[in-house]
Amino acid sequence: MNATSYIEHFLIDQFQHDLISWFEKEQRDLPWRKDQDPYKVWVSEIMLQQTRVDTVIPYFNNFITQFPTIEALAQADEEKVLKAWEGLGYYSRVRNLQSAVKEVHASYGGVVPNTPQEISKLKGIGPYTTGSILSIAYGVPEPAVDGNVMRVLSRILSIWDDIAKPKTRKIFEEIIRVIISKENPSFFNQGLMELGAIVCTPTSPSCLLCPVRDHCKAFMEGTQSELPVKTKKNSTKEVPLAAGVFVTEDDKILIHKRPDTGLLAKLWEFPNVELTGTLQTPKKQLQQFVEEYYNAGNEVEEVIGTVQHVFSHLTWNITVYVGKLNHKMENSDRVKLVTYEELDEYAFSVSHQRIWKQFLETKRIQQS
Repeated sequence: MNATSYIEHFLIDQFQHDLISWFEKEQRDLPWRKDQDPYKVWVSEIMLQQTRVDTVIPYFNNFITQFPTIEALAQADEEKVLKAWEGLGYYSRVRNLQSAVKEVHASYGGVVPNTPQEISKLKGIGPYTTGSILSIAYGVPEPAVDGNVMRVLSRILSIWDDIAKPKTRKIFEEIIRVIISKENPSFFNQGLMELGAIVCTPTSPSCLLCPVRDHCKAFMEGTQSELPVKTKKNSTKEVPLAAGVFVTEDDKILIHKRPDTGLLAKLWEFPNVELTGTLQTPKKQLQQFVEEYYNAGNEVEEVIGTVQHVFSHLTWNITVYVGKLNHKMENSDRVKLVTYEELDEYAFSVSHQRIWKQFLETKRIQQS
């Protein structure tokens, strides 16, 4: 079916009224809703990608405190920006954000563009973020279609197309172009998002509290628990790793910076190696890796814990060791020996933050 057939006989004006009236009364008090600053809307939407609202709030407040304007973020040291993002994950988001902000600062006089053609050219801004920024900050009736919105509309309009397929997203975008409020596209789009977040949830939707229940075909037909249709992803690849917190005689810690591109690019981490199916133990493989990679004599001691880090396409299963470094090393751009206090200045992925916490806990127990 095409977009037009889904909204035949749909009471668009009444739906807009019911949705927007509800959002005006019931919207959550969120820090990025305090004004319509395009920069703040942009930062919040990037942070909210694949991250829960409750998690984002303190990060957003801290980020805006450190980088309150386009100019501040454009001129900020990348290490500080990554540190402010530390723990949110999906770090390509913030690298793309800073890159795009630099372009806005240089090419648009620090003003976020207000047309789909210009804003969608910026790094890291796809159709959803384009629609969000333009509708919320500038009042442009542009669709903002994410998983929340597709779930809500698939139930309201009884759409059984697989939302995991890109062509299905196009159907929803076409539908919203027709049904979006031209007078208040900001509250319309935010209303759909809010509805998906707190009422029309993935499981056990609160249909009796829904402000647009009278428009919902799935509710009338009793199929709300079957929608949306979404094919499951293939199972993730399991990757075994050994990692170590290596300490020198003068109590410094060995860390290195990941490559400038690829997974967790430019973040710092402790020495680690992907384990192979050789006869060597994980302990021996880690010791050999540190010896060869850093040209450093070392001793790998006891296991202090395990860490699992789940990505969208793979899972790291990390066995964590503590070790001694029997070698004097010179610091470089990518490899450093740092004190406990200095380590706090560097941005680490969540898995390596947890490795550090395990190390500190082990040390505390040993000293008590």
